[in-house]
Amino acid sequence: MKPVFMNLWLRRGVLIILLAAISNVASPQRGGGDPSTPPPLMGDAKLPNGKSQRDAILKAEHEQNLKDAAQLVDLAQQLQQDLEKNDTFVFSISTLKKTDDIEKLVKKIRSRLRH
Repeated sequence: MKPVFMNLWLRRGVLIILLAAISNVASPQRGGGDPSTPPPLMGDAKLPNGKSQRDAILKAEHEQNLKDAAQLVDLAQQLQQDLEKNDTFVFSISTLKKTDDIEKLVKKIRSRLRH
């Protein structure tokens, strides 16, 4: 394959990974959660400042998801740069580690969204 085609496939792959991660982040916010989960309990605990504990937890998780998504984008761009630098079919250990880091980060985001 020519480098131009490899670059195109690489960009498509990175885009697909990012879209999958972002869609996992956005779907619960749009009501796309699991329909078998029960609705939240009516007696929500309140924090000393009077705010809902559940709302505070959800807000903190949302902020962490945004940070993780930004880190995911950064790692994906670094991976793309590493792959573009290599002209051969041999990749460095650090490139493989970045793919593992991306996978771990996506799993972290996904697990945070599912509970």
